[in-house]
Amino acid sequence: MTVASSAMNSSVSTSRGMLPSASPGAHGLNSGVPSSFSQSAPEFNDMDETGLLSVSWNQDHGCFAAGTTHGFRIYSCDPFKEILRRDLKCGGFGIVEMLFRSNILALVGAGTNAQYPPSKVIIWDDYERRCIGEFSFRSDVRAVKLRRDRIVVVVEHKIYVYNFMDLKLLQQIETLANPRGLCCLSHHSNTFVLACPGLQRGQVRVEHFGLNMTKLIKTHDSHVACLTLTMDGLLLATASTKGTLIRIFNTMDGTRLQEVRRGSDNAEIYSIALSPNVKWLAVSSEKGTVHIFSLRVRVVGEDSSNHSITAQGSAPFYRNSSNSLDALISPNAGANPGSSLSFMKGFLPKYFSSEWSFAQYRVPEDTQFFATFGSQNTLMIVGMDGSFYRCGFDPLNGGEMLQQEYHSFLKSS
Repeated sequence: MTVASSAMNSSVSTSRGMLPSASPGAHGLNSGVPSSFSQSAPEFNDMDETGLLSVSWNQDHGCFAAGTTHGFRIYSCDPFKEILRRDLKCGGFGIVEMLFRSNILALVGAGTNAQYPPSKVIIWDDYERRCIGEFSFRSDVRAVKLRRDRIVVVVEHKIYVYNFMDLKLLQQIETLANPRGLCCLSHHSNTFVLACPGLQRGQVRVEHFGLNMTKLIKTHDSHVACLTLTMDGLLLATASTKGTLIRIFNTMDGTRLQEVRRGSDNAEIYSIALSPNVKWLAVSSEKGTVHIFSLRVRVVGEDSSNHSITAQGSAPFYRNSSNSLDALISPNAGANPGSSLSFMKGFLPKYFSSEWSFAQYRVPEDTQFFATFGSQNTLMIVGMDGSFYRCGFDPLNGGEMLQQEYHSFLKSS
């Protein structure tokens, strides 16, 4: 089946009329070798020329995908190990998006990939060892986001939302120029929330599809550089191109709930992460420090660390949800430090009343790093130099995080 439309400037094709009627992710990632891929040598030495083009966490942050100049790799985080590797003879992938821990992947070729151009999205079933759908566009794809029921494709000025089962186009969203491919989704099965840049500088558009409601939030005076949602989509965290402040909003009414300060100098923000229990926020930037902030947004009846995820990719269930927001400061968690002059915040510039980071970890400044939260007060950090860090932080006293683990994964077997 092929569908083309000049209005959407894209075409869609599938190898059969419908994607599998079973929920995507019925099978876990397997090590079978698909006909169009070749299994690479199990060992890499120092002369290996494989380059890293992209890294992305899966939806439960238990794995990450690495797009390389030769193909892609999938890594499990706990314990850390490579669980899948696919190499191409014709080039690599600039975007590799997982669907939880299932066999379904979205792939976008890098500019040097002769077989898969950067204007095409491939939906790959690694269990069946074949492509089960394609999306072709007239411009390069900037990002792909997956839910079990939706495929979202981001190009420079537009976002396309498709139904996963039949690849039918459901909605088109116009945005400002979006070269970073900014877009994030909720992942609870009972809520579908999408956040993306709006049509004005500093504006974020939030789509609550289940409520048929659109909320436009003025987040910053400058352009938005990074954004993320909680799993249920009810909290939004953003940073601007200045990179000094990170703000947290209620996506239902647009209320700003908290503002924290990364630093006083402008910086490019690489990633923002919210912990599943909505207690912590992590930020990585070009300045070489990964920061953790304590959040004052609290969840009624929270249970700090219990969440379960099934290996086959069924919907993760977090006992903590931001469905009931309560702006309280927990006595069991540390608070972000502020200026010693914060008591004069009505008389001094806003800088002096800022909330600063609670915990920090130093990484090299010349590399992009992307952070997310692990279990038991840990932070996982992946770098575009092929490095993986696991660090622990003290939830009561904060301060410098302690490195627990390090791997150079491009050179691992």
